[in-house]
Amino acid sequence: MDTISIDKIIGLLRLQGRDDAFYEAKACAHDLSKDVWETVSAFANTDGGTLLLGVSEKEGFARVADFQIDRICDQFISGMGDGGAAGVLTSPPEYHIERVPYDGRAVLLVRIHELAAGQKPCYITARGVQGGSYKRVDDKDVRLSAHELYAIQSATVVDRSDREPVAGASIADLDEAVCKAAFARALLTTPRSLRGTKDDSERLKRLNFTDPQGRVIRAGLLVAGAYPQQFFPKLHVDVAVHPGTAKGVAGELRFRDRSICEGMLGEMIEDTVTAVAKSLRRRSVVRGLGRVDELEIPEVVLREAVTNALLHRSYSEYFDGEAVAVDVFNDRVEITNPGGLWGKSRADLADGRSCCRNATVMRLMSLIPLPSGAGSPAEGNGSGIPLMMAEMMENGLEPPEFYPAIDHFKVILRRPHEDDGRTSATTRGEIAVEAALRKYGQMPIRELAEKSGMSVSQARRRVNDLIARGVVKATAPATSRNREYQLL
Repeated sequence: MDTISIDKIIGLLRLQGRDDAFYEAKACAHDLSKDVWETVSAFANTDGGTLLLGVSEKEGFARVADFQIDRICDQFISGMGDGGAAGVLTSPPEYHIERVPYDGRAVLLVRIHELAAGQKPCYITARGVQGGSYKRVDDKDVRLSAHELYAIQSATVVDRSDREPVAGASIADLDEAVCKAAFARALLTTPRSLRGTKDDSERLKRLNFTDPQGRVIRAGLLVAGAYPQQFFPKLHVDVAVHPGTAKGVAGELRFRDRSICEGMLGEMIEDTVTAVAKSLRRRSVVRGLGRVDELEIPEVVLREAVTNALLHRSYSEYFDGEAVAVDVFNDRVEITNPGGLWGKSRADLADGRSCCRNATVMRLMSLIPLPSGAGSPAEGNGSGIPLMMAEMMENGLEPPEFYPAIDHFKVILRRPHEDDGRTSATTRGEIAVEAALRKYGQMPIRELAEKSGMSVSQARRRVNDLIARGVVKATAPATSRNREYQLL
């Protein structure tokens, strides 16, 4: 990291007047402060971050005059368990430590990397996992709750929560027609799955609506239950339409609309899409030789996002008290499900690889069409997120935003501005480039092409158009190997 980079960091922190989710300044003049390890744990368990050692937040992020850089560096390396020392942490993260010139003398910048899911949590050994595990929330290191620890520790463990028997439920609580439809679909697509079964009771066991003892399990009840909320009142979708761009804005009107979508999973998916669609605008678009009215956010994207939230949420008893939340604001739609990422990381969300927390739910949903007859909502082949990204780009919209957290997962779908009637292929590409630069900042053409979902040649054409219109500028001449682009 060079002087310009640290100057930018310090400038940002001074503008904010405090640390933030990604940067933490510690004075540590003569000795490494003990709370450094809380921050290391928090960065490792969240999104990673950077420590600035030898910089005082209390003094306006000034360099500490008598900073003992060699002593502090040795203490940090020893505390991380390197150099033959035992270390302060259990599951210490990877880190990169660098001496960086700042205001005439060197300070330490320590980049803490997020741990892989299977290695979390990082915690202060002497305090134990319950008392020594932290997460980063804005500029604070917050101790992980029991729910969050469970979510972290089970992120790569095969989850069998959807196969747990439901106390008090019986076969009479299942919808017979839905079960029959699943049998028919199974015979068509995987005929061996019902081989040797003599009656419906055996078929229910074979397909995992019930367990070997004939007890209804969670997956069976959720997929085919007449009213699953009789047993799990909060396993529904809560759709709230807000009057502005944030929750709880001042005024008497708290919600423009509110819907609690209940029933079996297929019913919740369709009812949720219908509830959200009522609050979205429609726009007229030319398709072929005709003109059709379409939702401002494609229905297929809404359905995929809601389906993912319901199929990939945690069905552990730890989260039985939390519903899937869909919040519609003037500028966006947010879909949030309980339970963090399972089996994947933020970096490989869109790689097309299928990982499923609730394998039995997924399997049963692949056998049961939606109530409208629109087909199966679950394919289980990892195509959902790439489909959402492609559809949003095709319609000239900003790409979906994904925010995995320790104990929940949020998807944000940006709504177009009311006066944004731009729909040509060229302009859709320009919108994608603008969105990528707005979200990720300055970048070279190859990275810009990747972020906006185009080839390099396509991205270069769109960038040149935007430069000509005065929207984007290049940071260097066309002949430069270090040429990057940014919004004006």
